Amino acid sequence: MHNRNIKSIKWLTYMMFLMFAMTTDAVGVIIPEVMKAFDLSMTAAGLLHYGPMTAIALAGMFLGFLADRLGRKRTIILGLVLFVVNSYLFIVGNSFVYYLTLMIVSGAAIGIFKTAALALIGDISQSSRDHTSTMNTVEGFFGVGAIIGPFVISYLLTQGVAWKWLFVIAATLCVMLIVLALLVKYPSTVNNTEEPINMRQTFAMLRDPYALGFSLASFFYVSVEAAIYVWMPTLIKDYDGNLLLLATYALPVFFILRAGGRFIGAWMMARFDWSVILFFFTGAIFICFAGSMILGREFTVILLPLSGLFMSVVYPTINSKGISCFPKANHGAVAGVILFFTAAGAAFGPLAMGAVSDAFNSDPKVGFMLATVFALILFSGAVLNLIVKPTQKRLSRLEESEY
Repeated sequence: MHNRNIKSIKWLTYMMFLMFAMTTDAVGVIIPEVMKAFDLSMTAAGLLHYGPMTAIALAGMFLGFLADRLGRKRTIILGLVLFVVNSYLFIVGNSFVYYLTLMIVSGAAIGIFKTAALALIGDISQSSRDHTSTMNTVEGFFGVGAIIGPFVISYLLTQGVAWKWLFVIAATLCVMLIVLALLVKYPSTVNNTEEPINMRQTFAMLRDPYALGFSLASFFYVSVEAAIYVWMPTLIKDYDGNLLLLATYALPVFFILRAGGRFIGAWMMARFDWSVILFFFTGAIFICFAGSMILGREFTVILLPLSGLFMSVVYPTINSKGISCFPKANHGAVAGVILFFTAAGAAFGPLAMGAVSDAFNSDPKVGFMLATVFALILFSGAVLNLIVKPTQKRLSRLEESEY
């Protein structure tokens, strides 16, 4: 395929991830507004986070095969069109149930086009190493979108404009992406097996140790990451020490370090052994969490935002290597399985932390102790991967046959 066409596809993919991150990662800013408008409890308003995450998970598991059956382009456009129509509907209604329903449909649409976009990365990559590098760049743009979304909502609110207009802005951007996607020629996916491409194929992935292993890794990683953007503000809200300025902007600092680190990660993954990088970075995440629990609040406001730098390369690499362990014709199905566990971690992690904290007089530090255990499990997996190298033979074989 022509290099110019490959670059066009890559930039379209980058913008898709940036666009949907603008909406999904802005929920933390939306929830307080919804609580105030409809007099809701935190548990009820939290459905705006858990609902879409559950929808993304279910779409990944039950509809991930569409990327392999219909083709990447058709599935991406299908998901984007659903996202556009659903997002414009935000301006019509004005009730919590209505907004929650739209958020859930939005999650399903994201699950459809995200699995296809993840599968597409394999089609346009020249090697598994190139795949991992591209995945880090893609997630870097996702990180940028996670910064832009809350900023846009904050600006809209200061101008007296409702938060729901963020979805109108995202939908308008999405219309332009659909037009460009229709004009670009996508690579064809060759199915080298005679197995039917359907939902049963996706469930068969759960019996594969590679798909299950990388899916569990994504589950624990996202549980750790979600601890930061969901509960860190609560953990440090009463801080009044010498680092008050850093504490005030701790979450934006985390997002900036995570986004910037992913672009650096794209460079690193193209040059160094991914298993070594995962070992050091997951170890650093565990140190940040353990240190914040042991060393006191002065260190907490430094170490938890700093963990964003080390988290930056972990999820894109787990995602990439998990997908690369399968033939390209199955990338949609395996991407859907990993996405299911990713979204499940984003929902379960904060929920479990909240429940544990409530059991101990609503102390958020207890919840972060649980997150530290998740970080230790993630690090242990990276140690095992470095020593045993379970994927080496399979990745080498697929490198020859698929790239």
